[in-house]
Formats: sequence, C-alpha cells, structure tokens
Amino acid sequence: MSEFSFIAVFFVGLLGGVHCLGMCGSIVGILTTQLPQDRVRWPFHLAYNGGRLASYAVAGALAGTLGQAGMLLRDQVPVQHLLFALSSLMLIALGLYLAGIWGVVRRIEQVGGILWRRIQPLTRGLFPIATPIRAFLLGTLWGWLPCGLVYSVLVTALASGHAQSGALIMLAFGLGTLPNLLAIGLFWDSIKRHVQAPRVRMAAGLLVTGFGVYGLFKVGYTFYVHGWAGACHVAA
Repeated sequence: MSEFSFIAVFFVGLLGGVHCLGMCGSIVGILTTQLPQDRVRWPFHLAYNGGRLASYAVAGALAGTLGQAGMLLRDQVPVQHLLFALSSLMLIALGLYLAGIWGVVRRIEQVGGILWRRIQPLTRGLFPIATPIRAFLLGTLWGWLPCGLVYSVLVTALASGHAQSGALIMLAFGLGTLPNLLAIGLFWDSIKRHVQAPRVRMAAGLLVTGFGVYGLFKVGYTFYVHGWAGACHVAA
C-alpha cells in the first residue's frame, strides 16, 4: 500500500472526531464517572485508548490476512485495486455521513451490532474500573463497538493484502482518533458544543470525502494507463 493510505486513514481518524463524540462520547463519559475520585484520570484514559488501539490492530491484521487470501486471484482479477476502490467509496460515504448529507453508514453500523451483542456482556465484569489494567481490558472490548468509521478503514486494511500492513493501517487510524477521544475524556463539557457545530461537521466530512475521491482517481488512473490485465500486476 502507498504512504497515501496511512496518511489518509490517520486524518480520517483525526477528522472523525465529530463522529467519535456521538459514538464514543457517552462511553467515555461512563468511563470517567466510574473512575476513582481520588486518582489522577489521565492514566486510565491512556490505558483505555491503548486497549482500543490494540483491538484495532488485531482487526486490521485479520482484514489484511483475508485480503492476502484474495490476492491469490491477482493474476485473474486486479483484486487489490477493486478493494482499494471499495475503500475509497466507503470513505466518500463516510465523509457524506460526517457532513450530515447521507446516512448509509448507520446501516453498516447496525450490521456490526450482531457481533457487539456477543461482546458487550463481557464489559460488565470489568466495572468498577479501579485500575488502569481494567481500563485497558475495557478498551480492548469497546474497540469492537459497531462504528462506520472503523468499518470504512477496515476495507482499506483488507485492500492492503497483508496482515502487517492491515494492522499498521488500523493503528494509524487509531492514532488519528487518539487526540479526539483523549480530549473527550478529559475536557468533555468544554469541547462538546464546538465539535458538534454544523460547520465543523461539514468541513470534516468534505475533507474525508476528498480522500475517497482522490483514492478513486488513483485507481481509475491505474486502469487507464495499464488496462485491466496490466492493473493485476501494479501495486496500489
């Protein structure tokens, strides 16, 4: 995968703060209220987010492994390019969702709820969150929360065609989300109104859409220059 993919998914995570506030804001709020009142909060938030990033990396490695299996067909069909085109379309859909224009990503999140219903009961045994270790374990479970933002980037991890690349892509995305979720945890009341402002949502959504459009342009240009058969042997 090109460096563009890693840079793009990092900024998708960063710009997705408007989505993180709605999806994870209440969860982080619950985490904050459960913390010991006589303890410093930031180690717990770092531990929680560390667990979340670990779960993203695992999911990315699994997606990359599936993509690698698909690469066995690369002499017949330019699978990697088609997957990369799909990931770009997902970014466009996500950007339009963040901007409040199109809500198809919500339907994708509902499908992911099937897995979450099996994982969610495991989180109950970790309360109260008395130690950072418990916060880390909680993060590894909450990392599987149905999220269109995560699913969109997982398609990019799938297109990478390698477990290590898939894990790194999801880690880059997770690092992009880190400033937002740390800010939500530590300064919830101060940032909520600003992040949810319509202009902020529109700007973030359009920027993410731009990444998707650029990705489609790259795929289209590859097919234009090398043709269908030639694209099978050209790295995305």
